[in-house]
Amino acid sequence: MKTFFGAALLVATAAIAGPARAADLPAANYYSAPAPLSGFNWMGPYLGANVGYEWGNVSHNPTNPSGIAGGIEAGYNWQFGQFVTGVETDIQASAASDTFAPWQFTNPWFGTLRGRAGVAFDRALIYATGGFAFGNPKYSMTMSDTFGYTAAGSSNSNSTGWVLGGGLEYMLMPKWSLKGEYQYLHFGTNTINATEFLAGAATSFAVNTSSTSNFHTVRVGLNYHF
Repeated sequence: MKTFFGAALLVATAAIAGPARAADLPAANYYSAPAPLSGFNWMGPYLGANVGYEWGNVSHNPTNPSGIAGGIEAGYNWQFGQFVTGVETDIQASAASDTFAPWQFTNPWFGTLRGRAGVAFDRALIYATGGFAFGNPKYSMTMSDTFGYTAAGSSNSNSTGWVLGGGLEYMLMPKWSLKGEYQYLHFGTNTINATEFLAGAATSFAVNTSSTSNFHTVRVGLNYHF
């Protein structure tokens, strides 16, 4: 009988001591997934507006147009971890113009269709952009010489070219972002169709000249992400 009670007491003691010892052991090291490198989701479509300043130069004449520019933009982002790619298009109204007698240049509107690629650091996205540019640069000229000849003409046709740039976009809150961006735009050749004539004479003849234009733009924009 004493042997039975002794064995029972030993079993009870082990049952009580086991959990107590387990409580004293260090906690198990369970696996936990690493935190994402970008805490904000850039994926999806967005729509926004921008305003900035444009300046540039024109070949074959001395005008250096500059002025305020602004417009609307829309795009779509794809996100792969920390890396963000996308497409964006915009259309801008521009007050950039210059007159240097006898030349005049205006750039009433232009737009772009671009790809974007960058790296997201939580709220911030640093990106490069480039693609196709289009617009309606307008050239005009009126000049006279000492022999009485006068030439007058203009170009008012659409032009295409390319654009390169980059910027920084920052998530103010989950749906709204603020960006600062620089772009360099090059527009192709436009021909100024001028007619030269002699005062008082019945004859005239065409005088055509070609010109290209290059622009820099800096702007800030506000985008809403859907």
